[in-house]
Amino acid sequence: MTATAPSAAPSSDHSSPTSSTDPAGSSSASDPWGTLRRLRALLPGRDDYTGLSRSWRRDLVAGLTVAVVALPLALGFGVSSGTGAAAGLVTAVVAGAVAAVLGGSHLQVSGPTGAMAVVLVPIVARYGPQWVPVVAIMAGGIVVLAGVLGLGRLVAYLPWPVVEGFTIGIGVVIALQQVPLALGTPKAEGENAALVAARTLAATDWSAAVAPLLLVALGVALVVGLPRLHRAVPASLVAVAVATVVAEVAHLDVQRIGALPSSLPAPHLPVVDLATTSALFSSALAVAALAALESLLSAHVADGMADDVPRTRPNRELVGQGVANVASGLFGGLPATGAIARTAVNVRTGARTRVSALSHAAVLALVVYAAAPLVGRIPVAVLAAVLLVTAARMVDLRAATAICRSGRAGALVLVATLVVTVAFDLVLAVEVGVAVAAVLSLRAVARSSGLHREDPPDEVLPANTERELLHEHIAVYRIDGALFFADVRRFLDELTAVTDVRVVVLRLSRVTVIDTSGAHALVQIVTDLERRGVVVLLKGLRPQHRRVAESIGVIAALRHESHLFDDLEAALDHARAHVRAARVPATMGSAAQPDGPHA
Repeated sequence: MTATAPSAAPSSDHSSPTSSTDPAGSSSASDPWGTLRRLRALLPGRDDYTGLSRSWRRDLVAGLTVAVVALPLALGFGVSSGTGAAAGLVTAVVAGAVAAVLGGSHLQVSGPTGAMAVVLVPIVARYGPQWVPVVAIMAGGIVVLAGVLGLGRLVAYLPWPVVEGFTIGIGVVIALQQVPLALGTPKAEGENAALVAARTLAATDWSAAVAPLLLVALGVALVVGLPRLHRAVPASLVAVAVATVVAEVAHLDVQRIGALPSSLPAPHLPVVDLATTSALFSSALAVAALAALESLLSAHVADGMADDVPRTRPNRELVGQGVANVASGLFGGLPATGAIARTAVNVRTGARTRVSALSHAAVLALVVYAAAPLVGRIPVAVLAAVLLVTAARMVDLRAATAICRSGRAGALVLVATLVVTVAFDLVLAVEVGVAVAAVLSLRAVARSSGLHREDPPDEVLPANTERELLHEHIAVYRIDGALFFADVRRFLDELTAVTDVRVVVLRLSRVTVIDTSGAHALVQIVTDLERRGVVVLLKGLRPQHRRVAESIGVIAALRHESHLFDDLEAALDHARAHVRAARVPATMGSAAQPDGPHA
């Protein structure tokens, strides 16, 4: 996989998320024509097939190769979800075709996935397989709505280490999932790929595993070696064909794909029970979240693997995946997502337009009607070989090394995302990775913030005796960086510990961020100091921070509204007036107060 810089995250449709002309954004909400353009950007266009005249042969070969790889996966995921092999195949054909045409990625291959199968198992156990199409339709509608609302742009904010950790983790999971197929051993019980692989190894009959391992070795050698002889050779397809012929000629006793369904069902609306549909809403929401996240990340990975292909339009991708799920449900299929393994095979075998993903669906449909007996003879071991090589190529050691060398924060985010991907699941991995990255970023911002006591600039210091007065009774503090929830305790502790002064001037002009916690901390600081008889003057409160300061009560906490300044010299003049007033005998105090209409 090619190293992907942070800026290589999938852009919003046609432009960056912050662009005022982003057709997937909300900047045109008051412009009906802008809204129409934004919605039009979510639909297919002629530029979807730019370059097809040069790449159509490679696209067709890639589609054929992906179809061969996708076939056993679709059948297997259908079985493992509890809905049956036919449902998995229907999903690969219907959702694969619809997402290829309507989706926002030129290279994405969609269909049933292992992560989705895991999510569906408890739904099938609780409600029955007949409700899975209903979940697919409901989840599809939610994903479409997310795309129309422009939520696909959020994936652009995923940190680079999270994406790389996710990609490497998925590569590891794909490799682990091939262990039972490579050994010709029945898959052990369990949902975690690492645990299943370990249990499978423990239960393997190694004498029976020799034949499938030889086919795996042959497949890996062909997939790796043939492109070195000529890049145009469809190595994966040749490897599958050669291994199949070898298995047939040598009469090897190895596991084959086996019998396939003979037809696709007709589309129909599932019978809907309102009570059960309401109960399924939370499940549909979880399915929609997984479908959106896995599809966007898979497309992002594909973008990094092929630099000469237009970037994914994330909002359109969500719309396409949502419609694909609705269509799959209407045909009795499963919820679908962008499939990282099949997408990676698609890219690595030379695909450059969405015709490859469309042809993959067409080949699968053709297999159902015409070539089921022939394809059923393919050894699953050679498919494991293809996926093992694909998984290895997804691990970009150069990018991972660069991230780890950049600092402990990036390395920690990458490793955390990778470990959770392998040990748990994709959605949790992204959540953990983003959470760790956010905490480390907040820590870095907090460390860059500071509270500094400083001497007044020379140009505003008065002469002689006044200079000593200023130093002894007036304290000037400068707050740099962010004043927010992650650092308010330190500011509180330092400022409320001020003693032996009569006026504190807080310079806020270098504050870049003030959140509600930071503003509340200022209220506490001002209130505590004023309670002890220390006058607080604020200098340089930025206009963009004044709203939160006023709403939380910072201005109201000051002794007088005139204690807010834009100029340091004026603030120090006012502070000196307070110090002088404090030296006047108490009998004259009321007349000597500096605050008032003319302060």
